[in-house]
Amino acid sequence: MELKIEHLQKHFEKKTVLRDINFSFSQGKIYGLLGRNGAGKTTLFNCLNQDLPIDSGRFYLVSEDGKEFPLGVDHIGYVLSTPQVPEFLTAREFLKFFLEINEQQIPDPQPIDAYFDFINIEKEDRDRLLKDFSHGMKNKMQMLINIIAHPKVLLLDEPLTSLDVVVAEEMKEILRELKKDSILILSTHIMELALDLCDEIVLLNHGVLSEVPQQAEEEVMRAHILSALREEDHV
Repeated sequence: MELKIEHLQKHFEKKTVLRDINFSFSQGKIYGLLGRNGAGKTTLFNCLNQDLPIDSGRFYLVSEDGKEFPLGVDHIGYVLSTPQVPEFLTAREFLKFFLEINEQQIPDPQPIDAYFDFINIEKEDRDRLLKDFSHGMKNKMQMLINIIAHPKVLLLDEPLTSLDVVVAEEMKEILRELKKDSILILSTHIMELALDLCDEIVLLNHGVLSEVPQQAEEEVMRAHILSALREEDHV
């Protein structure tokens, strides 16, 4: 399966954020979307998630047999850097509610505690209110919902930036497992994270996407990325 983007453009009044996005993302890889602050990474995600209308272009999915079909909101999971969870519910209540309203879409539902075990939520935390969870634990719950929903495309907007070392490593392992059946695009401005976690690195620069050539030497890739992103200072 592939996600194809063709000539995607987005403007805000006189400012062009996405100039001409053309790219194909394939299942089975984690793509690191790198760009300077304000480059348009979140704007691109919001366009794909259909939270923002696009000015021109299109994006769609291509199945393994070559058939094209629109990228619908039910095909997308979106993990935000600031977790969005119902803080008035306990973790168990939230998960139970999600499973009940999506029971027709979940192919092989598991017992609630099996999900908590998978994401390493301790037993004593499962019946606590989400408002009392740490940022990292809320992020785990947000990730868990997307694991269960099993979206064809998973957009990750700086999900690991503020996590502690242990939680961040747990999340990386989960993402490596998820990529087998989904297209994962991880937005970040941290080059070291992209080099460590991602199979492919894509730069959003001057409103367009470009792939970083895969080199044997990490330092060569690092130099290429820095050189490309520094061009922003001279535009």
